[in-house]
Amino acid sequence: MSIDVQQVAYKRVLLKISGEALMGDGKYGIHPPTLTRVASEIQAVVEAKTEIAVVIGGGNIFRGVAGATGGMDRSSADYMGMLATCINAMALQDALEKLGVHTRVLSAIKMEQICEPYIRRRAVRHLEKGRVVIFAAGTGNPYFTTDTAASLRAMEIGAEAILKATKVDGVYNADPKVDAGAKRYRTLAYMDVLKAGLAVMDSTAISLCMENKLPIVVFDITVMGNIFKAITSPGEMGTLVGPVATAWAD
Repeated sequence: MSIDVQQVAYKRVLLKISGEALMGDGKYGIHPPTLTRVASEIQAVVEAKTEIAVVIGGGNIFRGVAGATGGMDRSSADYMGMLATCINAMALQDALEKLGVHTRVLSAIKMEQICEPYIRRRAVRHLEKGRVVIFAAGTGNPYFTTDTAASLRAMEIGAEAILKATKVDGVYNADPKVDAGAKRYRTLAYMDVLKAGLAVMDSTAISLCMENKLPIVVFDITVMGNIFKAITSPGEMGTLVGPVATAWAD
């Protein structure tokens, strides 16, 4: 695949994927063809000479908030959710390495037998060597979402943008599956996200990005090739959240 590196808008990014994105059409677990497709798209980013780190949620296996709602202790439920992200991280690592992409999993919870402990300098060095880095176990602390972990890790490694993969083609002012008149934002200011309570990322994650002027590209991961498009034309697809004026898509 011939890639014009001049097209790339970012040299280092963090990709945030929900665990549900790996389910395919299933109701839980990991759908192998979907996992392979996501891995192949990440491979295209690597071939474009963009350094990429990944944070994956664990909602396809266990969601801490749901466990707490069912009566489980919230801290225990959140730690279980962190372990679920490790399963997804290992699955993605396997899929990437089958494609010949060198990958490292770094976990906020120590498990030396299966992955490396998270150390910021080590993560940056892996990226500089052209390896994909997958951050597992969130922040390592309960009560924090993987959205917040993605924002924190993105800033720690000096990422130029967060690529927020969803199942819709951007941020809307209403649920497009329910409201036929819902309008998509092309650009969206951080403060407008917080004021309107829009479901981009949780408020802690948005506040961290706003404080550090870190842009967020929200896009539809179910469309083949969109991860690559997010690093080549972030202002032309999905929704770009940042220190910009809010504007509607055409």
